[in-house]
Amino acid sequence: MSLSEFYKTNKDFKTRIVLHIRDSKQTVVGAAASALYLIKKKEVAAILGPGNSMQAPFIINLGNQSQVPIISFSATSPILDSLRSPYFIRAAHDDSAQVQSISAILKSFRWREAVPIYVDNEFGEGILPYLVDAFQENNVRIKYRCAISLHSSNDQIENELLKLMTMPTRVFIVHMLPDLGSRLFTIAKKIGMMDKGYVWIVTNGIADLMNLMGESTVEAMQGVLGVKTYFSRSKELAYLQTLWGKRFGGEELNHFGCWAYDAATALAMSVEKISEVNMTFNKTKKTMSRDDDETDLDDLATSLSGPKLLEALSTVSFKGVSGRFKLKQGKLEATTFEIINIEESGERTVGFWKSDGGLVKRLNASQSSSDLRPIIWPGDTIGVPKGWDHPISPKKLRIAVPKKDGFNQFVKVTNDANTNVPATSGFCIEVFNTVINQMPYDVPFDYVPFETPDGKSDGNYDEMVYRVFLGEYDGAVGDITILANRSAYVDFALPYSESGIVFVVPVKDEREKGEWVFLKPLTKELWLLTAFSFLYIGMMVWIFEYHADEDFRTHKMSDKISNVFYFSFSTLFFAHRKPSESFFTRALVVVWCFVLLILTQSYTATLTSMLTVQELRPTVRHMDDLKKSGVNVGYQSGSFTFERLKLMGYEESRLKAYDSPQEMRELFLNKSSDGGIDAAFDEVPYVKIFMAKYCSEYSIIEPTFKADGFGFAFPLGSPLVPDISRQILNITEGETMKRLEDKWFYGDRHCLDSTTTDTPIQLDHHSFRALFLMVFVVSVILLLLMWGIKRYKERRVEEIELVARDEVNEEGNVVDGDEADDNEHHVVDVDTALLRHKKLTSTSIPTRRATPLLRLKSA
Repeated sequence: MSLSEFYKTNKDFKTRIVLHIRDSKQTVVGAAASALYLIKKKEVAAILGPGNSMQAPFIINLGNQSQVPIISFSATSPILDSLRSPYFIRAAHDDSAQVQSISAILKSFRWREAVPIYVDNEFGEGILPYLVDAFQENNVRIKYRCAISLHSSNDQIENELLKLMTMPTRVFIVHMLPDLGSRLFTIAKKIGMMDKGYVWIVTNGIADLMNLMGESTVEAMQGVLGVKTYFSRSKELAYLQTLWGKRFGGEELNHFGCWAYDAATALAMSVEKISEVNMTFNKTKKTMSRDDDETDLDDLATSLSGPKLLEALSTVSFKGVSGRFKLKQGKLEATTFEIINIEESGERTVGFWKSDGGLVKRLNASQSSSDLRPIIWPGDTIGVPKGWDHPISPKKLRIAVPKKDGFNQFVKVTNDANTNVPATSGFCIEVFNTVINQMPYDVPFDYVPFETPDGKSDGNYDEMVYRVFLGEYDGAVGDITILANRSAYVDFALPYSESGIVFVVPVKDEREKGEWVFLKPLTKELWLLTAFSFLYIGMMVWIFEYHADEDFRTHKMSDKISNVFYFSFSTLFFAHRKPSESFFTRALVVVWCFVLLILTQSYTATLTSMLTVQELRPTVRHMDDLKKSGVNVGYQSGSFTFERLKLMGYEESRLKAYDSPQEMRELFLNKSSDGGIDAAFDEVPYVKIFMAKYCSEYSIIEPTFKADGFGFAFPLGSPLVPDISRQILNITEGETMKRLEDKWFYGDRHCLDSTTTDTPIQLDHHSFRALFLMVFVVSVILLLLMWGIKRYKERRVEEIELVARDEVNEEGNVVDGDEADDNEHHVVDVDTALLRHKKLTSTSIPTRRATPLLRLKSA
């Protein structure tokens, strides 16, 4: 059909392709024999075929040796790329092109595990490496692969499916052809694997050929998702479908037919391009001895037109029925896949996957919507399956529990005296039980003590976690700290305890004693500042009193100094009896007494505290002091803190182990000199237990080291981890966790909150900086005000004297005897005016101002 339509349209072409058809009988041998016959006997320029990926390897090698292009429209397995033959042209999509769309579906619904079910041949195995790589990008794990032979009986297929039912994963990726796929889904429906909770996704190996699946199989596949090859609607495709319908009636044209149509067209166009090239073979008959057994491959010739034809095929480009036909690295590129949902009425499109946009509901969507249209899942449900479930098996989860000799508030394992059945209790056990009871589904499990047959611990916590990794246990519950090295083997749920590692050291009473204890309330800087302030206040009082008190100026210098500083220091006890003559002195003393009141009260309170209140301080104040002193440090047996201490530089000979708070207490009492310890390094939850009993004797010192707290451990990729983490958040954010902590750690909060100080409490100059600054500012303002007033009064006196002098000079020009009495009267008036002005001025005006008056009288 393709060649007929092509040459009908291009009648002027010089070349014509002649088809030589050989039937491979659907076998690998038949395909190989047919290809050899066409090359040797017919000397064909190219081969359109083979029919499937199993037949392809030998034919590809044959074409490579004879330089005959092998153009396949149905061998889609990516494993054929490993042959690296330039003469193999894949005029179809590679199966690996659809793995990104499948991975996007799993990511959209947040499924973290999947099981591929594939046919056990080249077609099925070829997609697996690409599927694994695509899943790893989205953190999806493949924990099991199910390979089913094409020749497996129904019983064998059923056994494989029953094996899958015993596993937790409920997401299955099916990659096979319709003949085996119809049997698989019929059996899955029979044993209940098409019920609610299951997820089935089929590749285009089945989705493209749904017309070959029987009605009963389609009914069994209800709820299945499929990734289907998508061809955009075009007039070329519509025309071919019309021709196909006229010739074959109701038979559906599938994507292989479209690729075959375009492959023949591309070959015809390429042949026309090399019409001038010699189309014959280079026959070089090898000389062979009669004793040699000659085979059909010994005298295989090479095509002279092969290289040119291959070059023409690589560059040909046209709009075909399957879209734009243009080879890239010897194959067609896939840019779009259709996502279908199998329903009772048939298939329904629920979305698309585009290489440049991801999952979209519609092709014209500008960006990824990260979801699909509503989907009907197996079991005729619309709720998205969670992708995993507990296996249909009587087996319960085996949860390992550590065997501890101390700190039993967290985990305690005891054996019943009569039944010898282990019983577990403790804070960690009760938290886990609470979490499991709040899970939205049933999780059957049994606690299994991590112990030897004689009841001893079977190893440390690292070994118990590694046993979970090996599969001996399905999880581990207890006071298991989340560490980076452990997370490489297991997945931890979110932590449910406080985090951090601290040092614990004894405390001692350091109440201030001694004959100089009265100096301790104030720092040296504050004492000096106070003494300087007294001197400063005395100096300011001297200045103010000197200008205000005439008697003060007549005293001896020694009396002046003693009186001023006595007055200044007497303000400390408010014992200054004599009132000052200066207003400025009184204002300054008021402010200074306010400062002294605050300072003396603070001093009294601090001194009282030093003499009476017990001050507990750690014997060691920092971790570095422990290293320098070389004392022994304690750690809990089996804990990771032992390795942490060695990494911090502590000698192993200085590290002492303990199993319980009581042993930790005994080691502290003995001290390093008697084989005990002077410090302990442990996690905060254990320290809280210890401090609940001995909080008045021990303290925590800096620094606090980071740790992630306690967590429940499960195998890598366990689907339980996300749900358990959510339930842990629920109980930690509510009152449940507080109730459990109060039950198992009663009294620890009060003791843990009681802290000690590392340095004595002293009053420093920073606390009183504002008060002393206020005194200084007020004194400066008063001093400036005093000088301003003084200067103002002096200017007023000078003005009055000047006026009086001018009046006297005018009157002095009159010398008549008759006016003598008047002059005397005038002198008296001037004298009276000056005396009145003198009374208005302060006593601080010097007496030399009377001199002009005397001169006036003598005149």
